[in-house]
Amino acid sequence: MTFDLFADAEPDRMWCEQLCTGAVVLRRFALAHEAAILTALDGITGAAPLRHMITPGGFRMSVAMTNCGRYGWVTDRTGYRYDTTDPASGKPWPGMPEVFLALAQAAASSAGFDGFTPDACLINRYEPGTRLSLHQDRNERDFDAPIVSVSLGIPAVFQFGGARREDKPMRVPLTHGDVVVWGGPARLRYHGVLPLKEATHPLVGHHRINLTFRKAA
Repeated sequence: MTFDLFADAEPDRMWCEQLCTGAVVLRRFALAHEAAILTALDGITGAAPLRHMITPGGFRMSVAMTNCGRYGWVTDRTGYRYDTTDPASGKPWPGMPEVFLALAQAAASSAGFDGFTPDACLINRYEPGTRLSLHQDRNERDFDAPIVSVSLGIPAVFQFGGARREDKPMRVPLTHGDVVVWGGPARLRYHGVLPLKEATHPLVGHHRINLTFRKAA
């Protein structure tokens, strides 16, 4: 692996698990720079606080969200979309920190997707008991770029399904520092997160933080 900013990482602590063609789990990939990642995260949430968005159907999402990068994913009664401004403040989303960009690019490259340049990072905060139902990421303008998903904090069980919602998903346990990358033939697979169990992480507390990097435009 070539890490660039992550050149001082410890490859012997990492390993790769293939889920299917185009999808892998990079175990512990983000651990080497967890302090810088969490510091950058604090800056983002200070400028654009986490909030529970409303779905087009009028339901309050149980997972709290915010964004960084040129574009941010939002949902309200008018629909799902990417926007350059935070609807809560009317200001642009915080810029994507260098450590975030380097992590996303290094993970994508390690999974076989060179040249990934994300312009959006959706940040989700899960509490114990919260979940994310099976869905596809389809709001991007094209599906050539992969998705890079970073897990921080308490453990979760990631569901990775097929091309149809009714396809039975595999269950993939994720812990702090794991990164899932999927693209190519796996790009539009359904995925989600099962309800989180009670747990505590020494750095993140009673939460799971998920960073999802995408090329929105």
